[in-house]
Amino acid sequence: MQTGKIVSSKTIGEKVKFRRQDIGMSQERLAEILGVSYQQVQRYENGKNKLNVENIQLIAEALSVPVSFFFSSEIPQVAAEPATSFASSEEKTLLKHFRDISAKSDKQLVVHVARLAARR
Repeated sequence: MQTGKIVSSKTIGEKVKFRRQDIGMSQERLAEILGVSYQQVQRYENGKNKLNVENIQLIAEALSVPVSFFFSSEIPQVAAEPATSFASSEEKTLLKHFRDISAKSDKQLVVHVARLAARR
């Protein structure tokens, strides 16, 4: 049986933090999705607390990445554009239209409406 290198909690946490920041998600929002405090998310990201299988799956879904993202040996590279390779078609469409908005106040309004809709 082949055994690969064990991925540490710290490494998984770093990838969670990288991806969360890459898509512009706050620790608070990820905490809401997981049903934990933002301090718990900080502990996950710093590798101080281990993630269980269920939470790794929830985080992968929330961050729109496959679970394998956290276990690959590749170091994620910061993309010039926000990562959309795992985004749904609706997310890509929303991002396309959002980028077409020129007025900063209009962009802020769209973000506000999205936040309100997400709380439902």
